[in-house]
This record gives sequence, structure tokens and C-alpha cells, in this order.
Amino acid sequence: MKYKVMYDNGPRLRVRSGQWAFNEREGYGLASLLLDQGFINEVYTSHRNGSILIYYEEGIENKRKIFDILDGITLDDLFEAEPVQTQTSKEISENFYMKISKMILNRIGYRLFLPMPVRNALTVYHAMKYVWHGLDSLTRFNVDVALLDGAAVAGALLHKQYKPASSMMFLLSISDALEDYTIQKAKSTLKDSLALNIDTVWVVGEDGEEKQCPAVDIERGDKIKIHMGDVIPVDGKVIEGDGMVNEASMTGEPLAVHKMPGKTVHAGTVIEEGNLIVEVYSMNKETRLNKIIDLIENSEELKADTQSKAEKLADSIVPYSFIATALTYLITRNPTKALSVLMVDFSCAIKLTTPLSIISAMREASDNRMMIKGGKFLESYANADTIVFDKTGTLTNATPKVVDVIPMSKRYGRDDILRMAACIEEHFAHSIATAIVRQAQAEGLKHEEDHSEVQYIVAHGIATEYEGKRAVIGSKHFLFDDEKVKLTKTQEKKIKKEAKEHSVVYLAIDGKLEGLICIDDPVRPEAKHVIEELKGLGIENVIMLTGDSESGAKAGAKALGITEYRSQVLPEDKSRIVEELKAEGKTVIMVGEGINDSPALAAADVSVSMKHSSDIAREVADISLLSDDLYDLVTLRKLSVGMLDKINSNYRNIVAVNGSLLVLGVLGVIPPSTSSMIHNLSTMIFGVMSTKSVLKNYDIEAKAIEVADAS
Repeated sequence: MKYKVMYDNGPRLRVRSGQWAFNEREGYGLASLLLDQGFINEVYTSHRNGSILIYYEEGIENKRKIFDILDGITLDDLFEAEPVQTQTSKEISENFYMKISKMILNRIGYRLFLPMPVRNALTVYHAMKYVWHGLDSLTRFNVDVALLDGAAVAGALLHKQYKPASSMMFLLSISDALEDYTIQKAKSTLKDSLALNIDTVWVVGEDGEEKQCPAVDIERGDKIKIHMGDVIPVDGKVIEGDGMVNEASMTGEPLAVHKMPGKTVHAGTVIEEGNLIVEVYSMNKETRLNKIIDLIENSEELKADTQSKAEKLADSIVPYSFIATALTYLITRNPTKALSVLMVDFSCAIKLTTPLSIISAMREASDNRMMIKGGKFLESYANADTIVFDKTGTLTNATPKVVDVIPMSKRYGRDDILRMAACIEEHFAHSIATAIVRQAQAEGLKHEEDHSEVQYIVAHGIATEYEGKRAVIGSKHFLFDDEKVKLTKTQEKKIKKEAKEHSVVYLAIDGKLEGLICIDDPVRPEAKHVIEELKGLGIENVIMLTGDSESGAKAGAKALGITEYRSQVLPEDKSRIVEELKAEGKTVIMVGEGINDSPALAAADVSVSMKHSSDIAREVADISLLSDDLYDLVTLRKLSVGMLDKINSNYRNIVAVNGSLLVLGVLGVIPPSTSSMIHNLSTMIFGVMSTKSVLKNYDIEAKAIEVADAS
């Protein structure tokens, strides 16, 4: 490929190949090709001038690799592809700014270069759209904003007030463009959050052998194996295996559904338990998930309640505007004064500033590495009075350590207990399992595979056959309630004495308790400060849920300054607790990261997943934090509350300014042209103010440093 380097500074490189180098979809293919390199973070292409903008991990070697790739690209290497989400988002923004710039330049150009008669004729021509929409509302007996806009524009033209009519239509056009931009950005974010980013899958051959293949090569009729914790990438029928599938992303139901041979599964759902072999029915754009994503194009559910209320409020004001206009004319018999009232449109400013405030807040959230699926979730976060934390991985770093191993009989010693536990646990990537395996390795305790296939029970433990005997390892509830392992009085006293404030993993062989493994998972250093900040920002109830023992939960709650906690909580208990809080009239935020948190995340008014969350937690959550900083929860609260404060402030200012214009117009102090000019100017000012940052009012960086220093 021939190209010219246009910009080269730090981790940013721009090259240009010329207008005919590639078309739009080939540009997306080029971006995809470059993004396959691990050191390239973002790529933006423009087919208009053949520009390629590359953000990469800074370094001479990486830059050399980029030039080698570009030098090696030929016409045969070009292929058409779909844009990635960052490219789509950038194009939406660019198209919006280009549209607004074009509108402003046209308006300036008309005023500078066109004679008055031509400008007036163009004003009448553009007015026909608003008059037509107003007549349409009238014929349907709808007294709404469209009718008011049409009447105001028509009234201005009848009195030859061309400038006010033109200014009003200009502002209404900007308002419409902003509303379209808001919806497109929100839909783009939601579609990206639902889209499946799966590169490879395990294909089962005719001989039963599993082979990893690119997901794009999957065809109808192929058989793929999906493991526990994985997102299902296709629609298909289960032909082998048994498992529990969480379909919250598809149905909204928080509880997993049992799937067995003959049952159908859908792309975007997640296996909570078990493994499945699925025969592919549909893939890529043919899946049910993608059909749901297509339906989003016509969805109104993305809007925040505040935005919907603003639109309803704008429509509800319309009848009063007409009544005030009629009364003014009846009292004064002066059409000019009546037109002054009609030209002051409260709804225009309300409809413009509310979506702008929401766009601005969502953009700030994105800048702070938070992905929000819609404005309504930001509003719910601002209104919440209760936050529920899952402990592990949220309030802790999910890096637990083994602090003690306690034999419970003379049959097995300490090293035997740790060796057996590591042998069983090494098959799972759970943080506690990893801690046990790591401790055994550190102590040089090697083990053989002396057990049969292991069975993982979500949030409970593991069951297997060890040296011909049933072995179970996991929570107290799992062993003593589910597995009916016997616990003697002596053992119970020993547990209370030696386990103390630790979390405990229990190991039983052949129905008898053989050992305890004491685990400590220290809380995040910033967690206590974050909780204090959230309380100061109006979140009255902070609740911690954990599967830990009572002693471990109590110690963790004390370290965090949390007064309300629940210990030994099961996944179904978490969702039930959230539902109970909602039934009490509380607005609940749920923060979690694990597979077992998904029912509670789905049940909450608004849910938040952490950076290292499981696939299912990210699928279910309304808000995803893309950094590993717990203080982002505070930033998000300040941002969401600031957004609502800005909207309410706009309401008060709009009423004050436009109310004053109404009074001055009725009294004859100002003519309709002046009234319209001030109204339009104030609307523009309110619009600009709505785009201002909310977080700059808070010293976020200083607070983060303060927390870091304190820890």
C-alpha cells in the first residue's frame, strides 16, 4: 500500500493513501486487520481521503511493525467488514457535528449573500414542514408541541415576521438533530453491550474430538461444545450434556433455566453450570439476539424517565400557550401582543436542554471508562437510596490467601488436607480454588490425579470420587445441609475456636469432615472511603452480601464500616434480598462481578459490574465499569446526581426567562421580534450550558489521591 505519513507523535500515527485507496467497508476491513495486532488499541479509517488513524502502544519496535504491515498490504488483501463499535460511535459524532456545522454555515451564508426577498422565500419554503406537521396534529386532535410550533411559525409569517420565524425553525432543527444524535449514541452503546465478542469456539468433530476454530467459520449443522461460564455464541439445539443456562440477557428472568438434550439455547445467554454440546441452527446476524438488537432501533425504552417526562411536560404546556395567546388577544385586541405570547415557546427549550444534559452525562461517563446502556439507568443510579455489594471481587481484590489448614481427624494430616484440596480444586479458575492450589505449590505438595471427573455446584462447592470415596469441598451449607456431612460437638467447638474470623472451606471424605482451609481475602484499601463517600452523597443503606461464614462476614463488615450485612448467602438468596428491599420502597443498586451475582444484578433497579466481572455479570449489568477503581462508583453517583440537578436547574431558568418574556410581551414593553430573539438566544445559552461538564464541579482527582494516600 502506498501512503504518506501525515502525523507521527507518541502513540498516535496518521497515514493517508488518497481518495480512491479503499471504500468505506474496505476501510473497516483494514481497521479489523490492524486491530488483530495486540499492541494496536484503536484504528479509525476514512474512505473520503484514504486516511488511517492508529493508536498504539508507544515504542519504536511497534511503530516499525505498523509500517511493515502497511507496506505489505496489497489490493488482494482488502476485504469488506462491519465497523467496530468505536468506529461507529466516532462516525455518529462526526456526522452530527458535520450536520450542525452545515446548518450554521447555511444560516450565515443566507444572511450574508442572499437578498432579503430570496431569504424570505426560503423561510416560507422551510416553514411549510412545520405548518404541515401542525395541521397533521390538528386533524388528529392532538394539542402537542408540533401544533404549537406550526402555529407560531404560521403566525409569524402572517405578520411578516420572517426573522423570528427563521430563528425559531433554526433552533427547532438543532433540537431535532440533537435528539437524533442522543438516540443513535444510546442505541450504539446498547447494541455494543449486547453484541457477542467471541473469536473462537470448540467444534466437536465426527470422531468426538474437540478442535478450536474461528467463530466466523461456524456453519449451520456444526456441533460446538460450550463450557461452564461461557457465553453461548449461536442459536441451537442441545444434543449432549446437561446444564443451567442464564437467559437474563434474552428474557430478563434472573434465574437459570435447565437445559438438556432436545432443548433450545440462544446466543448471548450464559452457562452457569455444566457443559453442553450444541448443534448450530443460526449464527451471526441470524440469531435471535441480533433480531432483538434490530428491534432496539425502534425502542423508546432507552430514554431516561426524566427525558420522557420532559417531552410530556413540553406537550402539556402547549394548551396553556394557546389559552394565554387567545386571552391576550381577547383582552387587548392587539394581534402583535398575542403573537408575542405565541412566539415564546417553553417546550422548545425543555426539549432541547434535557437530552443535551443526558448526552453530556453519558459522554462524561464514557470518558471515565464507564459504559451505560441507556440514560434511564443513569437516572436510576442518581435516585437510588440503597446499594448492595457482593463482597468477593467487589469490596475485595479477589486475591484470597490460605492462612491456615486445620485437620479435623487423625486420619489425614495438614499436608494431606491441602494436597487433596489442591488436587480437586485445580480444575476451576475460582479465586479461592486458585489460592488453595497456589499454597500447595508454594509448599511443594505434589499430587496425583486420584479422583474421577469433578462436578462443580455454583456458589456451593465441588463433588468428586477421591480414591474410590465421595469427596466434597466447599461451603458450610453445601457440606452440612446438602451433603449431610456429620459434625460432632468437638469438631464444632474446634471450628469456632481455630477458624476465628476467617472464611472457611470445608473438606469431607466419605461423609466425614476431614479438614478446614482458612482463607483471608483482604478488603480493597479504598473500599471504606468509597462507602463513606456514597453515604455522604445520599445513599442511606449500604448492605454487604457474602457466602462467607458469620465470623468472616462480621470481620469484613467491621473493616469496611458497614453495619448491615448477610453471611452464608446463596445466589437465590441474593436476588430475594434485592426483591425484598425493592418491596420496602427502596431504589436498589446492585454491585457484583461473579456468575452467582447475576440473579441479583437482574433483579436490582440498576446494576453495576466491575472490570474483571464474569461474562454473565457484564451481560446482565446496566452499567459496566471498565477500570478497576472502586472509586468510580462515587464518580458515577456525582455524575448522575449532577445530571438531574442540571436538568432541574434548566427547568427553573427556562420558566423564569420565558415567563418574563410573556409578561413583557403582554404589557407591550417588547415587540414579538424582540421576544422571539431573546427566547431563541436564551434557549441556545441553556443548550450550551447543558453540555458543560458535571464532574468539574467535584475535585475527583484530588479525592482519588486522598484515598490512595489514606490507604
